[in-house]
Amino acid sequence: MAEAVLTIERLTLALPAGADRASAVEDLSLALYRRQILCVVGESGSGKSVCAAAVMGLLPKAIRPVAGAIHFEGRDLLNLPAVEWRTLRGRRIAMIFQEPMTALNPVIRIGDQIMEAFEAHGQFTPTERHARLRALLEEVGMRDLERIIRSYPHQLSGGQRQRAMIAMALALEPSILVADEPTTALDVTTQAQILRLIRDIQQRRGMAVLFITHDFGVVADIADRVAVMEKGRVVEQGSVADVLERPQHPYTRRLLAAVPGGTPPARAEVEDEPIACAANGLAKTYRGNDWFSSPTEVAAVKNVTFEIRRGETLGLVGESGSGKSTIGRLVMRLTDADAGVVRIGELDFSEARGARLRDARKHVQMVFQDPFASLNPRRRVGQIIADGPIAHGVPKAQAYARAEELLTLVGLDPRAGRRFPHEFSGGQRQRIGIARALALDPEVLVADEPVSALDVSVQAQVLALLETLKARLRLAVLFITHDLNVAAQVCDRIAVMRLGEIVEIRPTADLLNRPEHPYTQALLAAIPGRQRRMPKSL
Repeated sequence: MAEAVLTIERLTLALPAGADRASAVEDLSLALYRRQILCVVGESGSGKSVCAAAVMGLLPKAIRPVAGAIHFEGRDLLNLPAVEWRTLRGRRIAMIFQEPMTALNPVIRIGDQIMEAFEAHGQFTPTERHARLRALLEEVGMRDLERIIRSYPHQLSGGQRQRAMIAMALALEPSILVADEPTTALDVTTQAQILRLIRDIQQRRGMAVLFITHDFGVVADIADRVAVMEKGRVVEQGSVADVLERPQHPYTRRLLAAVPGGTPPARAEVEDEPIACAANGLAKTYRGNDWFSSPTEVAAVKNVTFEIRRGETLGLVGESGSGKSTIGRLVMRLTDADAGVVRIGELDFSEARGARLRDARKHVQMVFQDPFASLNPRRRVGQIIADGPIAHGVPKAQAYARAEELLTLVGLDPRAGRRFPHEFSGGQRQRIGIARALALDPEVLVADEPVSALDVSVQAQVLALLETLKARLRLAVLFITHDLNVAAQVCDRIAVMRLGEIVEIRPTADLLNRPEHPYTQALLAAIPGRQRRMPKSL
């Protein structure tokens, strides 16, 4: 094997006193090679993102290197002065961040942000910078370059923002690219495009890539070598074939066993159950206007019709912008439809107003994508769960007792109600969000991407919990996701959305095994790791 471009040697990074363990990373040794992609995979808290931050010289002040070294071009990066980091970062080692909307400056145009890298390092003349900018955007597959260059981040799609981030990282032709979960928030087709783009550019430029992910499907698609991390330690590493097809460590086996996919489980018959939620002819058009552009109209939802019975889960899948989250908002009456009707049981939910609407809302509740953003950080968990029943007239003592019952129901200690949301992990916060949604005994549960931000083992736990609660409480669930593997595990039927319309709606096994619409076929073909079937009998 060729000489390593970067080596991490027995690195230990200490956590502050009071943390749940002594070290974020312990005795870590890894090597990055030219023209290879090393995927570091593990659950949240395994230390993989801290490892990436150490390579970039971006460790939080609370995390201290106490042993080991990171060698690059004859230098130990752990002891590099700040002035040397300014010349190295971006030029020799660059990074693609997980969330481009957070990483990009919202008040600077995309073109100016990319050209800042040239200016900061004194590279090229103004004319050469503009030519280089256009070449970079073309290389990452951007079209309509003049519009992209003049746009602000919020005016681009998620995939376009991620491509802009990649262009920025490649601007000075680094020899190492660090990619920290760069496709987690993207739908499957955009994700497939970004993975293919990173692989193509890496091969063309001969870069070494450190790719951080919790998604084994992504690992199967892009990795040359894999390192599996658990609680700050590398427990297994090797070629992608060895780790995915012949895993040795029990932790790796557990992670692979938790990956959604394979044959959908058998579903209970619900044909005789009453219809809990029905949408008929739903339509929604968003209209926009500002000082700098002409009025725009986007038909987010067009003539959508479906029904969900008690004890049934209907999956709503599609790319970003397909209209699936708008459907969720219309069902919840967080947004009013331009046309069509939503019925919850026998109630015409679309026409309810005032006190009647307020009383009806308890019948349909929502589990949000990001539990940290949707839980009030200043209120204790017990208060958060009890607030809904109290607002609907339930005595305070009874509401708090019910909150403890619900915490137990979702697998948490009832004493957890005394703590604040930031004191829980992502999976625990999502369980709290589910408990809050169940507090009013709803008939219909809308789950909007409830596991997209979770690693595979926690994801499997939350999906199993939702399935158990649905069966026990006879809930009707509208499950919104961009991940067909996830939909296969929990949905009785799947509706595929494209450009605001349902193009196919069928029982899950039928749709996955015999897709009829070309768009459904394209979505299935874009699932990461689909070409490499990972072991499910571990």
